[in-house]
Amino acid sequence: MSSRGVLAAAYIFDWIAGDPEWFPHPVRLIGRGIEEGERILRRTRQTPAADFVTGGVLTFSVVVSVYLGTAKMIACANKRGRRLGFAAETLLAWTCLASRSLHDEASAVVTALEEGDNARARQRLARIVGRDTQSLDKHDISRAVIETVAESSSDGIVAPLFYMAIGGIPLAMAYKAVNTLDSMIGHADDRYFYFGKIAARLDDVANFLPSRLTALGIVAATVVVDASPASALETWRRDGMKHKSPNAGQPESAMAGALQVRLGGENYYAGEPVPAPLIGARFPPPTALKARQGIRIVAVVSAVGAVAALLLHRGRR
Repeated sequence: MSSRGVLAAAYIFDWIAGDPEWFPHPVRLIGRGIEEGERILRRTRQTPAADFVTGGVLTFSVVVSVYLGTAKMIACANKRGRRLGFAAETLLAWTCLASRSLHDEASAVVTALEEGDNARARQRLARIVGRDTQSLDKHDISRAVIETVAESSSDGIVAPLFYMAIGGIPLAMAYKAVNTLDSMIGHADDRYFYFGKIAARLDDVANFLPSRLTALGIVAATVVVDASPASALETWRRDGMKHKSPNAGQPESAMAGALQVRLGGENYYAGEPVPAPLIGARFPPPTALKARQGIRIVAVVSAVGAVAALLLHRGRR
């Protein structure tokens, strides 16, 4: 299992280096593997049952391959020397985290809003959300930022730290494979409804505990950021299961209560409206100021998550 030194070094390096676009990120390699696996395994006009089976084969093949491949890389590096092993583990752990990149991308959107440049805000927002952004007003842009940083604080920060703490870098990388599979094939549309079913359910299972830990972290972070812990707890309890995802609604509802803003509602994807229940319906629409506060809350959650991961690792040792 990875040392606490690796966890600490990777976390610090993530805040320093972020996610440079030139770096050959493992998630991009995993994505290409998923695309190639779908091309090989899937046939045109498959039955729903065949789609379900081949999608399951792809899902488990990718996750197991990533876990074993990561473990093998670390073992080979450690055989060549302790320092090389430490560097390899730290590098791989760094690629699992997204504290700095999430902070920078969300902050760029909010900065454009604060400067009154809604067009630039929409362009920057399109880098971090899947919804259509072309016609969003300042409140919708702020809402999208808050929803994204809340959900991404779970799958981009807390969940990888959690899996590193309990199972080392191979388990954290396997989690990233699950997350990537869900984002690529775990859709409830005609193409992937059956093929991506196992990937979507596996992602639900993998994120069940981390999403709730993230919501708890958001409640704790309100004390530092001068938000409302009581409102965060109450909104989380009341609205946490309103989201179509059993996990995304956990941090989003806690964040809505902490900031006392209304989230959810209709979004457009490829020009098609997709309605969603309101979270924190009694609150007003979010503003750029609230979005900025949400980014600060996620930064605190990131730090709390890192400390908790180190303590969990120590406890398991």
